[in-house]
Amino acid sequence: MTGPSATVALFAVDESTARGRRISEPPPTHRSEFQRDRDRVIHSSAFRRLVYKTQVFVNHEGDLYRTRLTHSLEVAQIARTVAGALSLNEYLVEAICLAHDLGHTPFGHAGQDALNACMRDHGGFEHNLQSLRVVDELEEKYADFAGLNLMYETREGILKHCSSRHARGLGELGRRFLEGRQPALEAQLANLADEVAYNSHDVDDGLRAGLLGVDELREVTIFSRAYDEVRRRYPELQGRRLIYEIVRRLIGYMVDDLVEESSRRLLEAAPVSVEEVRSADRPLMGFSRSMADQHRQLKRFLMHHLYRHPRVVKMSNRAWGTLTELFEAYQSDIRLMPSEFSLAAENAAQKRGESARLRVVADYIAGMTDRYAILEHDRLFPADGAD
Repeated sequence: MTGPSATVALFAVDESTARGRRISEPPPTHRSEFQRDRDRVIHSSAFRRLVYKTQVFVNHEGDLYRTRLTHSLEVAQIARTVAGALSLNEYLVEAICLAHDLGHTPFGHAGQDALNACMRDHGGFEHNLQSLRVVDELEEKYADFAGLNLMYETREGILKHCSSRHARGLGELGRRFLEGRQPALEAQLANLADEVAYNSHDVDDGLRAGLLGVDELREVTIFSRAYDEVRRRYPELQGRRLIYEIVRRLIGYMVDDLVEESSRRLLEAAPVSVEEVRSADRPLMGFSRSMADQHRQLKRFLMHHLYRHPRVVKMSNRAWGTLTELFEAYQSDIRLMPSEFSLAAENAAQKRGESARLRVVADYIAGMTDRYAILEHDRLFPADGAD
């Protein structure tokens, strides 16, 4: 007897017609296949390491800022709310959301950019592809296969972006990028929930850090709307409670719009299968034009006022230097890595050449937490005068 399966709409992914796993396994008992995927992600080593990986602020900057782990949990919570409202597969969308950042480097996007530069002549580095690599190859838990052997639809959702060059090497999973097809609705939703979460919560963290101010944020339409609503209802409210009431409304506005606009698109397109969703000429999940404009305005504001703030840029530059120097050190001498990685790099070089050797180096660095990368850098590059 197999486990429970959520009741879903005809246009959602149903377990009975899902494409399955790369390696066949007996069905789970007392849970669905996508619950099994979610559980495998939660129990993975890569998932646990997300607690010490940067969202915007380096982990040791403060205990209250978002990390990749708390961000992933918030994305999953938002996505499950929308999935429930639209009768999508909640277990699948939760599995995608919890797995989507497993391949992220330490130090956030600065770390990714640094590794991409280091690997420029050897295939580059992109965290979506690395997340897929983690669940397909790098996790070491099961006797019968490498990775987590996740369902096709979960893997599809993890891979949000992909160049044609990389897509050609991914078989069926990469075909949609080459043919211009859409992913399943659950994958579309996970991508949008990610945007809702990081935009609203980066506002919260930016305010908490003192890098953003309420008055300047009131230039942003959606923030101003939330601020005015809170002020009308709670004219005396101050401090953290004021900010939280504003941020929760930001999320609410975006989620409500996402449900309403996606419902409208689904009613208009009237798909009766996942295949019809995949064949649609545009995504069937999305924001209204007005909300999309407001969303872009908020993203532009955060780019100019938070991500390019001198304090964040200083952290990013330090992170770039740290990971670049680590890569150069391991590239020169793979014995500086733990034996399992140095042996893997040596074997990769013998079988597939230099690019494969350096991919193992990138795997090792990408798996580091912020604090481990800093400690490892201090070990390899002690400060002047240190023992």
